[in-house]
Amino acid sequence: MKRTPCEYVMWNGLPVIRKEIAERMITNFGLSQKETAAKLGITPAAVCQYLSHKRGNTVVDDQELLKEIDLAAERIINNTDEKVIEETCRICKIFMAKGIFPGACDSCP
Repeated sequence: MKRTPCEYVMWNGLPVIRKEIAERMITNFGLSQKETAAKLGITPAAVCQYLSHKRGNTVVDDQELLKEIDLAAERIINNTDEKVIEETCRICKIFMAKGIFPGACDSCP
């Protein structure tokens, strides 16, 4: 059975996005793994796996995309819990627009 773009993003894309945001929260903004996990709504163990490249191990080397991920990390740190969803979706759409993730299906707004 063919996988939908949303299924691909759920299994492959979301871990990459979370890993990149988590790494920036820790390296650029000095948050601990526990603080990062709380901000992202995930477990500290998940953050540990992102940092050790056991999850989301796709390398992102697009400088424009990395700047947007930095901005997302900062916005999530400085704002409410709703920002996590908003920023994750924003970054996902950029990945799709750049052809890194498969194109969106008709369900994506």
